[in-house]
Formats: sequence, C-alpha cells, structure tokens
Amino acid sequence: MDYSLKTLSQLRPILIGFRKAAGLTQAAVAARLGVTQQTYAQLEANPAAVSVERLFKVLRVLDVELALTRAEKASEATPIHPPPPIAAKATAARPARKRATAAAAASKKRENW
Repeated sequence: MDYSLKTLSQLRPILIGFRKAAGLTQAAVAARLGVTQQTYAQLEANPAAVSVERLFKVLRVLDVELALTRAEKASEATPIHPPPPIAAKATAARPARKRATAAAAASKKRENW
C-alpha cells in the first residue's frame, strides 16, 4: 500500500505503522541499526530531526521503499501566472575598471597556484 507524505509530522505515525506491520519492536529495529532502544525511540519520536541518511537506514531495516512522485497540479480554476519578464539591462555607461598594477597582478597570480 502507498502512503502520501505531505508534512514531516506525518512521518512519525507512518514509521510506527511500518515497524508494527513488520512485527518488530523498537528494540529489534534498534538492534538491526546497531543503536540502543532509547536512541531509536528518540528517532521514532521525532523523525523530522534526523538526517536523511539515518532515515534511509531505518527505511531499509523496515523494508520500506521511498518513491517520489510529482504532485498533481492545482485545480484548473486557479490560474498560474508566469513570472514577470526579466528587465533588459540598462545600457547606462558603467564606470571603467581600474587597471591592476603589475604588483597586484603578480600577487593574484601567486594566490591562484
């Protein structure tokens, strides 16, 4: 069965549900991850605070595949306005750049080694 995740607050009950559906306790998941039960309990209590890498490790242990899909477009009744056109660059004269002195050029050359 597929589950849609729209907010991070939905992640906790989904993880708990997958763990229970797999017949695993927090201690069993923690053992497979190589962490303590307390560490996994903290992760499960606030999965939005963990790194993506850790979340993927948990999903692998739970035998859960993550699939990303493009969200359906908003209702056709809601017009989507294109971004405003990019304004043409002003053609006003720009101040001339000062030429670098030989000493400054040599110094810059040493920095780019």
